[in-house]
Amino acid sequence: MRRLALTLALCALPLPALAHKVIASVFPSGDAIEGEIGFSNGTMAVGETVTVFGPDGAELGTAVTDADGFFVFTPAQPVAHRFHANLGAGHVADVTMPAEEVAAILGQEPLSPRTPEAAAEPPASGAALSDQQRATLAGIVRDEMRPLRREIAAYREKNDLQSILGGMGYIAGLFGLGFYLAARRKLKEAA
Repeated sequence: MRRLALTLALCALPLPALAHKVIASVFPSGDAIEGEIGFSNGTMAVGETVTVFGPDGAELGTAVTDADGFFVFTPAQPVAHRFHANLGAGHVADVTMPAEEVAAILGQEPLSPRTPEAAAEPPASGAALSDQQRATLAGIVRDEMRPLRREIAAYREKNDLQSILGGMGYIAGLFGLGFYLAARRKLKEAA
């Protein structure tokens, strides 16, 4: 009877799940929008079609992820862009870039009200770079930022509050089990 109870108790123990969730992000990259789609276990979505929708649900275009799970989309309208990819088996990537960020990529003003003084000032151009130099610089920065973004996403996935609280619960449970067994043994010795 004890063996059956022990077997049932061992079968009831929680095991680590091999689950993963979809990680999707978009960010400005020069005159385009670059995005990344993958899973929390580090696997990237390769060759997936990403459909881009506007705020009214109209399709604005598509992009395809590369071998690293990245895609690039060039916006044409200063509206919010929603990126959607169906990765199969119930996994769906859905991420939105606000209209203000898209307008900044296109070099247009956001739709926020401006003061008359700000409207009279021309935008600061900074250093004089040619379009080719800007594109080259954007490519270099983009390539250097990719590993950092992956590490941050992996860190967030691995060290969340739920994992910490779960570990504390396991520790408390083991102490409780230990105290229970010690008290039971003490009661047997007293009887």
